[in-house]
Amino acid sequence: MNGLAIGFDFEPLLELLAMAALVGAVPLVWWQWRHRGDAAAKRLRALTVLATFLTFDLILIGALTRLTDSGLGCPDWPGCYGSASPIGAKAEILAAQTAMPTGPVTHGKAWMEMLHRYMAGGVGFLLVVLAVVSWWVWWRGRRTGEATPSPWWATLSLVWILVQGFFGAWTVTMKLFPAIVTTHLLLALGLLMLLAWQAESYAPKPLAWSAGLRRAFAAFTVLAIAQVALGGWVSTNYAVLACQDFPTCQGQWLPPTDFEHGFTLWRELGRGAHGGWLPFEALTAIHLAHRGGAMIVFAALLALAWALWRQGGSRTGGEGGNDGGGLEARRWARRLLAVGAWQLASGLSNVVLGWPLVAALAHTGGAAALLLMCAIVLARLRAGTTRDVIEPVPVRAGILTMGSK
Repeated sequence: MNGLAIGFDFEPLLELLAMAALVGAVPLVWWQWRHRGDAAAKRLRALTVLATFLTFDLILIGALTRLTDSGLGCPDWPGCYGSASPIGAKAEILAAQTAMPTGPVTHGKAWMEMLHRYMAGGVGFLLVVLAVVSWWVWWRGRRTGEATPSPWWATLSLVWILVQGFFGAWTVTMKLFPAIVTTHLLLALGLLMLLAWQAESYAPKPLAWSAGLRRAFAAFTVLAIAQVALGGWVSTNYAVLACQDFPTCQGQWLPPTDFEHGFTLWRELGRGAHGGWLPFEALTAIHLAHRGGAMIVFAALLALAWALWRQGGSRTGGEGGNDGGGLEARRWARRLLAVGAWQLASGLSNVVLGWPLVAALAHTGGAAALLLMCAIVLARLRAGTTRDVIEPVPVRAGILTMGSK
């Protein structure tokens, strides 16, 4: 077989999968111990919430990797210069750093990149377990005639993170192609929303808001996703510092812009629509588009919070059909306002303080928190209209089972 050319080295991939299983096993053992003996729905929900929490952490680690320019700390995939960790690639990293002292490869950046990969693998391992357990519960339910939650949500989550992993690999091999990096970020945020929706399905807390308010919240969610996509485009093109003053930009209300090059999606990092260097005016256009979108979303958030506050005053449209629904609507109004204020403060800090790492991470975390809230509310609104509630039943003979109401 010496003459057979194999284009992919599976050894680092297998080692990375082993590391992912090790990382994922730690929270999995805690979950198994903490929720031993619980009903099936409670165990599934706990595992989904755990995966959601770790996905949120993964988004922040991915942002830290991007913000510290560590995305090419290991310029190959899945290993680091063919090794499962930077320890085995010390010589190669040192040679790359010596050849280009200000380049993208250092020992610190290599560890940052591999930490991101290990964490992603750990989340993937948890989602494999979640999918397997969900199908097992469903299969047992079919045999006993009990209603069980659909295992397709867990399956979709697993497929989703596999696609996200593909884009993560592509991010490295395509040398931080902005469209690929932005898609990778959006897929991570989409996974966060999907897991939050899934967790809510195991223990619904219905929200019975008016039809108009439900439509308004759905429209706001679409606006928020579009704005987060613009923010990802700003970050992946390093356009944050194109405007270092506020409310003006470069001391002007309307500085020169180049939207054609700035929003040509399929191009290399730092390159324009026609292959030349990306003009500074293109970075300005990207920054101003995000700033304009922020004003629209913030205005929509204020209007939505006001509508929720008014509905809260009417003492209708509650959660779970109880008389505390008005208070619940006002709680969501306060949560929206808190996240909006966080995003405003962290976004302005990025501009006027020169993009400090803490503010940039805070802004990414705030965006993730906003979309997480949107997913939770939409799931509860859907439960409020369908009343599709699944009640857990006790564990029987160590097998996860559940019934329905």
